[in-house]
Amino acid sequence: MKKKILSLVLSLSMVAALTACGSSAAPAAESAAPAESAAATEAAADTAASTDGATITYWYWADNTDYSQLMQDIIAKFNAENGKGITVVGEEYPWDGGAYSENVFNACMGGGGPDCASWKLTSTPSFVNNDLLLPLDDYVAGWDKKDDIDANLYDVMKSATEDGKMYVMPWNVQVLYVYYRPSLFEQAGITAVPKTYDELLEDIKKCTMDTDGDGKTDVYGWGMRGAKGGQEPWGCFVYGEGGTFEDLTTPEAVKGMQDFIDIYQNGYAPETATGDGFDQIIANFQNGTTAMTIHHTGSSKGMEELFGEDVDAFPMPAGKGQWTSMGDTDNVIMSSCENPDAAFEWISYLAAGEGQKMWCEGTGNVPVSKTVQEGDFFTSNRFMQASIEGQSFAGIIPIKDTTTEWISTVWPNTVAQALTGDITAEECMQTLQDALYQ
Repeated sequence: MKKKILSLVLSLSMVAALTACGSSAAPAAESAAPAESAAATEAAADTAASTDGATITYWYWADNTDYSQLMQDIIAKFNAENGKGITVVGEEYPWDGGAYSENVFNACMGGGGPDCASWKLTSTPSFVNNDLLLPLDDYVAGWDKKDDIDANLYDVMKSATEDGKMYVMPWNVQVLYVYYRPSLFEQAGITAVPKTYDELLEDIKKCTMDTDGDGKTDVYGWGMRGAKGGQEPWGCFVYGEGGTFEDLTTPEAVKGMQDFIDIYQNGYAPETATGDGFDQIIANFQNGTTAMTIHHTGSSKGMEELFGEDVDAFPMPAGKGQWTSMGDTDNVIMSSCENPDAAFEWISYLAAGEGQKMWCEGTGNVPVSKTVQEGDFFTSNRFMQASIEGQSFAGIIPIKDTTTEWISTVWPNTVAQALTGDITAEECMQTLQDALYQ
């Protein structure tokens, strides 16, 4: 029990620190079709029987009063239109810096809690260790909208635990992409966005310019984030050279680290990059100090208001590998839920039904449903498009008991030493490997 509670504390602190029907084959013979049809009808009847009159409690958080009302509108629409007698009762609780997850845990351990809940992937291990979540693999396998979500997202959900099962249903995401200024690209003689990792490295060099002829750099090619949170854009370079988070000491991963070091030491990023966090990289991009930087749609509105058409985005290009970081908001069903069929009807409605469309259009979050992604609201937004293109190769930093400390302290301190030349790329990656997988 002590181990399980320790796992909970570590996982919840990580949450506070961290701000996907398979293609059908033709029947083997015509005589098989009636049997399959009968089985499908029977399954549908069983589901209807298990959901008829079911009431499902759903816990969620909302970032503001508009989102709160939107969720209640979605719930009301589902209750009126699901046609299966299901009633969802939505109960809102504050996020409170991640304390939401602890409150859900305590309620469930005490024999209460919701039937299903909105979620962050990093909370999953402690709940699974205490048998509080329902595996969703069989539900998703039989779901007629399974292929409406990119298979990579399912894999990311499964990566949260060591048993290979899927406990978490995708809902909406934030996918990092590269911001750039078209006017600065033109000034640097770049006529198209980079299509490969090597082209990106070359364009970073080209965009480092002395624009006024005084012999000093006044535009840097890359807005590097060396402080806490910088591990996410940094991971793009590790994968760009063919490395992975599974072993940070491979020659490929070390080469990616060296690319990162070279950007700084060659003067292609501001000297302050070792300590620059989110505020600094956004300010540097917005005041013209940098030509490119990495973030997501959360900052796109401000970018458009400032630059108009002179700001655009592209997904992180592929090299020997390809990766970008993904933030997630998801849903789960508790193992104590007495009507899991009904609960799955609800969370799948949020994942690929009208609930997905309403929520993502209302909040500006990136949808996981391919059908919703094809709507005008998303196809007309260049930043949404860059995010959607990145979903197929997006991922997360491995969720370990060590991850919170690794992100908060080990990564920024160790990488800063490498950037300033105090340690080599090999030494840096060995330290990062040991600390994450100790």
